[in-house]
Amino acid sequence: MKEDVKKRILELRELIKYHDYKYYVEDNPEITDYEYDMLMRELKGLEATNPELITPDSPTQRVGGQALDAFEKVIHEVPLQSLNDVFSEEELLAFDERVRQAVGDGVEYVVECKIDGLSVTLEYENGRFVRGATRGDGVTGEDVTQNLRTIRSIPLVLNEAIPRIIVRGEVFISKSDFEKLNEEQEALGLQLFANPRNAAAGSLRQLDPKITASRKLDIFVFNMQLVEGRTFSSHVETLEYMKKLGFKVIPDYTLCPDIKTAILKIREIGEKRGELPYEIDGAVVKVNSLSQRDILGSTSKTPRWAAAFKYPPEKKQTVIKDIWVNVGRTGVLTPNAILEPVRLAGTTVSRATLHNLDYIREKDIRIGDTVWVQKAGDIIPEVVEVVFEKRTGNEREFVMPERCPVCNSVVYREEGEAAYRCTGIECPAQLFRSIVHFASRDAMNIEGLGPAIIDTLLRNGLISGIADLYYLKDKREQLENIERMGKKSVDNLLESIERSKSNNIDRLIAGFGIRHIGLRAAQLLAEHFGSIDELMAASAQDIEEIPEFGSIMARSVEFFFRQPQTLDTIEKLKAAGVNMKSTGRKQLEDSRFSGLTFVLTGTLPTYTRSEATKIIESYGGKVAGSVSKKTDYVLAGENAGSKLDKAVQLGIKIIDEEEFRKMIE
Repeated sequence: MKEDVKKRILELRELIKYHDYKYYVEDNPEITDYEYDMLMRELKGLEATNPELITPDSPTQRVGGQALDAFEKVIHEVPLQSLNDVFSEEELLAFDERVRQAVGDGVEYVVECKIDGLSVTLEYENGRFVRGATRGDGVTGEDVTQNLRTIRSIPLVLNEAIPRIIVRGEVFISKSDFEKLNEEQEALGLQLFANPRNAAAGSLRQLDPKITASRKLDIFVFNMQLVEGRTFSSHVETLEYMKKLGFKVIPDYTLCPDIKTAILKIREIGEKRGELPYEIDGAVVKVNSLSQRDILGSTSKTPRWAAAFKYPPEKKQTVIKDIWVNVGRTGVLTPNAILEPVRLAGTTVSRATLHNLDYIREKDIRIGDTVWVQKAGDIIPEVVEVVFEKRTGNEREFVMPERCPVCNSVVYREEGEAAYRCTGIECPAQLFRSIVHFASRDAMNIEGLGPAIIDTLLRNGLISGIADLYYLKDKREQLENIERMGKKSVDNLLESIERSKSNNIDRLIAGFGIRHIGLRAAQLLAEHFGSIDELMAASAQDIEEIPEFGSIMARSVEFFFRQPQTLDTIEKLKAAGVNMKSTGRKQLEDSRFSGLTFVLTGTLPTYTRSEATKIIESYGGKVAGSVSKKTDYVLAGENAGSKLDKAVQLGIKIIDEEEFRKMIE
């Protein structure tokens, strides 16, 4: 019986491996998502009842690792060199001349797209994936094996049990998935990624592999670094062999008989690069013959047998027909240019970002101007400069609106910031992000009210503001009719919302999302004023009397509680029975750290920073983010940085984990 189970597990793994390859590598699925899910469910079930049969290369283990405290260093057995960049066809011809002087005529070249991502190595022993690492400085990288396992296009088991092989590839995120990722970041009020490469690098270096798995990373393998048990004579042979093993090899590589043919291929890639589903930052030319590569050799940093051609950003002239303002989900007003449509980097562009008012003033951009437009990072269209000689005198200066174009609330610009912001807590443009924050763990902590449910409630017109959450109990029937909700999940959601009514007001204050006010500042406000009414009546001067509060924080709180939409929301919350009074300061049984300020730096041997912070706060102490004369202790671990240096300069008491333990035991 056990043998039958083991046999079925192996069959399922092979089936899933096959369908992963068809879906993630060949982009040619043979079964439906449902059928795939059923195979995976059966495998998970068999492994759950037979845990001794689980192996690291099982497809169920792709996201099975625990979060790491840090990445271990990896010394690359074969250095991951960078390439010499060239920027013109003349430089390519000069490269070819140097190659032929060294090896003679009859040089073939392979031309490949240069994917804009993060370079990694994948190492296999007896056909099984054992280690993956980032490029780092080319000699030393970081072990990101757990995170690489989450990428479905990386085979965990090769199609041949070759003794040992190390390949090099580029981890990337597609243009469409990059846009979705930034939409999610914006919805949650998080910092946007600058470009797909930035997103791929940030995602692969997450300490929690589950976060990496959610980012939809992909990979193209483009070089064989080391192989045992096989010999090859050309680069194309290695690419074909890696494809046979099950790797997702760099697509559309072309074998060219000479440099002139290679240049034609590079031009072709340049013309279609805007239409590619992934981002490239050039094209790579490589000598195909491995024996010729051996003759050419390498410098300490770059191979002499390859070059990277970098395309110049494509720029076109067009006219700004108008400037309109978009209100983002964080409330920031961003001016955008409406353009006469122009073909740029493979797509038709009719809009371009103008970033902010300072950018417009700096470049003296006006409505009606003829301007040069390019795609930042070949993705986001932007206006780069005005063609002043084409001005007619009929152009108009742009003025930032004084009121939000979406909800008509007052727009403000904080001193020292470039951004203009809408002040409306009920503004539809930022409503999703506002409610996500309001329901989050560090605010009202409404269990079960995550981004997906909030999005569903908004799309079905069941809420149009924060306060509407507390009136959902009157819409039970409509909630139960929503797909995937059901009676039980509705009951749980409504119970969780009802429980949140009794939260202390520090959570309510934090949930409002007031600029510069986090949970700690909200706790101080609750303790100082005791009720929302008292806080609403306070002036900035009153608020600034609170220790740890500066003028910027105080003005931000006062400003927030003077806005009509804020007052309207609070009245609705009151009517719904949401608590508006503080339950008072918790009495600490042990306040040995009362009045003391700690700063944490470096990696502690056993405690995480979060754990150490909770211990300090449980004893009445405070944890600050930077060292100052007011700091009492700096708790320093391994690889402590500038905070430790500053503590030494200021003569602050520095302790390690052992001394910290003595203080709390």
